[in-house]
Amino acid sequence: MSAGIRNFCIIAHIDHGKSTLADRLLEITGTIGKREMQAQFLDQMDLERERGITIKLQPVTMNWQGYILNLIDTPGHVDFTYEVSRSLACVEGAILLVDATQGVQAQTIANLDLARAVGLTIIPVINKIDLPAADVASTAEQISELLGVPAASIHQVSGKTGQGVAEVLQAVIDQVPPPEAGDEQAARALIFDSHYDDYRGVIAAVRVTDGVFKAEMPYQLLGTKSKGTLLEVGQFIPQLKPTPALSAGAIGYVATGLKDIKQVRVGDTLASSKSPAKALPGYREVRPMVFAGFYPAGGEDIGDLREALGKLSLNDSSLIYEGEHSPALGFGFRCGFLGLLHLDVTRERLKREYKLEVTITTPSVAHEVKLKTGETLVIHSALELPTPDKVAEVQEPYVRVDIVSPPEYLGALMTVAQDFRGSYITTDYLGSGQEQARAILRYELPLNAILVDFYDKLKSVSAGYASLNYDFIGYRPCQVRRLDVLVADEAVEALSTIVYEDESYRRARVIAGKLKQVLPRQMFEIKIQVAIGGRIL
Repeated sequence: MSAGIRNFCIIAHIDHGKSTLADRLLEITGTIGKREMQAQFLDQMDLERERGITIKLQPVTMNWQGYILNLIDTPGHVDFTYEVSRSLACVEGAILLVDATQGVQAQTIANLDLARAVGLTIIPVINKIDLPAADVASTAEQISELLGVPAASIHQVSGKTGQGVAEVLQAVIDQVPPPEAGDEQAARALIFDSHYDDYRGVIAAVRVTDGVFKAEMPYQLLGTKSKGTLLEVGQFIPQLKPTPALSAGAIGYVATGLKDIKQVRVGDTLASSKSPAKALPGYREVRPMVFAGFYPAGGEDIGDLREALGKLSLNDSSLIYEGEHSPALGFGFRCGFLGLLHLDVTRERLKREYKLEVTITTPSVAHEVKLKTGETLVIHSALELPTPDKVAEVQEPYVRVDIVSPPEYLGALMTVAQDFRGSYITTDYLGSGQEQARAILRYELPLNAILVDFYDKLKSVSAGYASLNYDFIGYRPCQVRRLDVLVADEAVEALSTIVYEDESYRRARVIAGKLKQVLPRQMFEIKIQVAIGGRIL
């Protein structure tokens, strides 16, 4: 049965045309008729179509020339790398897509590394060859050097016109191995995504590794120990389509009937409750990088926000949240995100899908604080930072940053990286010739330094050509202090922030200056002061 199945995904840098290529695959295989087709068909959220980006992985089953082709369309932005890594664990092959007008960029390399790490068959494809600005020869040379394959073996397509797309489908059939046949006796499947349905409970997207799953079959979840009876099984076409069964090698969905969204975790193993089973290797636990407080705005109910975050976190396993209280804003939630785009997308989804407006505090990173007592705290806001007399050491998260750019911008890019406290590691080149090459600049920086406008500065000094990818590498010691703002001798806790010690005076002047501009005029003089550890700066 599994010999006729091919499981694959499309990986690329953001805006290199993954979703457009997926549209052509759906069209050529007859999965979607021309009348039903709309641009970015697999991008189910309006938000994805408006921004032209993929936020959620999306599986779809296609039938072509007697084969079952299971495609998972993946995001390309660095904030959603976790979605990519989950997709890669469910497939045997990957189409590596590169825009002929842009060449190899940062997420191209990052996603390729992820695919290689799990041993996937890579099919290199150059997209957008129909555009006047396409430089197919230099793009092919860059990919050839990256993969160690002849430039002539790289497929050339136009996702827009469909040119060359059928040949890519044939390459998937010819080159991607079928899934291994598992144990027919013990049914097991890996959960790689989930969402909530009011009628069928939690619906889990699964890759079946062993046996067969059918409706009305008793099941167990090995991680959460939850049990139940499957209400329905089926395929993504890309809408949910019930089928009689899901066999080993298949990618599809199961309706669990569970009403508690916490009972179905991404990375958990679904198994038949009739036979003993071992858990499948799950995913590495995702680590949120950026934290911000979300508080109900304009009289919204805290219970509605709690419920909405719960449902979002089911569909977005990299979102974490816990309750907190602010003297100024009342009850809310401290939320953890993979980056600023992830934060913005979550805010927008709360507004669109749940009609909730939220007040968001200034984003920050998590610091590890080692106390003189030997205890270690993890803090997410300035208010949690203990006084200096109790602190032995503070550590902040560091990231390894890959910047990919034409070589002529290297000098300006290095200056920006150093201005943001970066430590230079290395420079590599792809392709040949000054105009054709791509330089890969590698730095190590504090995550805090790149949160605000690092990406904008890179784009500015490189005429928009530079692209960025970063990976968390650990915590390192830093010299930081808590900056408190006092208005009329009263501390305003919501304005407290953590700053580097050598920047404290500059930041204090900036904050005081801004407050002077925004505070309404008063009959009497009001003092605006900024302090560190009780000492007025």
